[in-house]
Amino acid sequence: MSRAEQIIIGDRLVTWQDVTAVARHGATLTLSENAWGRIDNAQAIVQRIVSSGERAYGVNTGLGALCNVSLEGEQLSRLSRNTLLSHACGVGTALPDEQTRAIICAAIINYGQGKSGIHRQVVEALIALLNHGITPQVPSQGSVGYLTHMAHIGIALLGVGQVSYRGQVISALQALSEEGLSPVELGAKDGLCLVNGTPCMTGLSCLAIADVNRLMQWADVISAMTFEGLRGQLDAFDEEIIALKPHPGMQQVGKNLRGLLAGSEVLANSKGIRTQDALSIRSIPQVHGATRDQLTHATRQIETELNSATDNPLLLGTPDAYRVVSQANPHGQSVAMAADLLAIAMAELGSIAERRLDRLINPTVSGLPAFLVSQPGVNSGMMIVQYVAASLCAENRQMAQPAVIDNYVTSGLQEDHLSMGTSAALKLHKVLENVTQILAIEYLLAAQAFEFFKGPRFGVGTEVAWRLLRERVPAYDEDRWLAPDIASSVTLLKNEESLETVFQVCRDYAQTHNDNNTRHSRSPGATSAEQAGASSRLTTDINEGVAAS
Repeated sequence: MSRAEQIIIGDRLVTWQDVTAVARHGATLTLSENAWGRIDNAQAIVQRIVSSGERAYGVNTGLGALCNVSLEGEQLSRLSRNTLLSHACGVGTALPDEQTRAIICAAIINYGQGKSGIHRQVVEALIALLNHGITPQVPSQGSVGYLTHMAHIGIALLGVGQVSYRGQVISALQALSEEGLSPVELGAKDGLCLVNGTPCMTGLSCLAIADVNRLMQWADVISAMTFEGLRGQLDAFDEEIIALKPHPGMQQVGKNLRGLLAGSEVLANSKGIRTQDALSIRSIPQVHGATRDQLTHATRQIETELNSATDNPLLLGTPDAYRVVSQANPHGQSVAMAADLLAIAMAELGSIAERRLDRLINPTVSGLPAFLVSQPGVNSGMMIVQYVAASLCAENRQMAQPAVIDNYVTSGLQEDHLSMGTSAALKLHKVLENVTQILAIEYLLAAQAFEFFKGPRFGVGTEVAWRLLRERVPAYDEDRWLAPDIASSVTLLKNEESLETVFQVCRDYAQTHNDNNTRHSRSPGATSAEQAGASSRLTTDINEGVAAS
């Protein structure tokens, strides 16, 4: 994606891809004129409330358990500033820049709904942070769902705190000055708007969705390599059999596997060597497919939240006919549950990968040299990397415990049920990093297994995946420092272009296969329609597999 690409928010439903484009790929963010009109309308309602003296929570009262304390005049601006300073009390290491950028993007999308009452200049200042590459340093710990993370972002608008800027961590005031920007003067409700809502968990979850999509595709590729290295029995992926259990994700994985393994002489020569494979080998469509189905559900929940108004209170109507409604839209239960669900699903993806890679190094079941090295004994080979994968799976099992079921009471009994959605999203990111490492290890082992097959051709997709890794990691002839090899494999798994290369070769192969069958006369006993359908199935399978990603 070009860094010059522009994402315009305000006239359509927003997607996780929009957030990822801004947060991760440097696209510029702009609000539409309609969105600015909605923001100005809600701020005009705030001004009407202030001038009328009507009491409205968060507009001219204290916050949380102080909601019955009335404020007026200069106190309202002080309240907004003090809200940010008092709430910016997070602890722990700072979030990566892309995660903070995702949170800011999600917050701006929320304000674009025009139900918050925030001043235009505050939103403009947030957009300036993104588009000028000024990223507040936000401690990762301390949120029960909202408040602390956005407060650390908000104080940067005041020129307070530290920011990441041009590869360095400097004061917010210095970064603003170097970009010709001034600290923001806050008004009534601005402070509450900045710390409220669900942008933390939603922005973080959008990035997670991107990573889950990529890892699911790589998991299909790498598992196909392991399947081939263990000389699996292709009947388990038979199209007619898979169709008898019509979960959408399972259908997709079956299609992907058939495309990746198309043309494999290794599997053709291995047909019938056993009646059935171990469950971790033959159930790839069922397990990987279930993860895909959970992603579909979670994406719907997260994108619904992304397109919601999540402040409290919300401002409805016009300055001449308005309502101020205190409610619980900042409660992030749907996103928290979705993030927890994805953590469970991805932990399972890593779990089955660890079981597969264990079979690759075990000579009692693999039919390959012990620990995938030609001279075992003097060489330990790939023995210990399986330990690493097992350790990561154990960590994932702990992190698969749902965060949303925890509950604590805050703000003097006023906030007495909390989603823990930001914790759920951050925990999900840790699971995803562990799964990336597990798949990287399986990738190394499956590629090494390929070294012991001399002569027969591999599948069209698995062959390409093997060679992509070999461009970065040489074959393993004797013991060497393995940590850099794992790191190289991880780097490859984070490269979307390499993933596309694998599936593009599969598409090209399928198309050529289809064209060749069309040119040949039909086989005896088969109608033209039957032959055309058979020859086009592979093309359809692969194209649908890539489109679904």
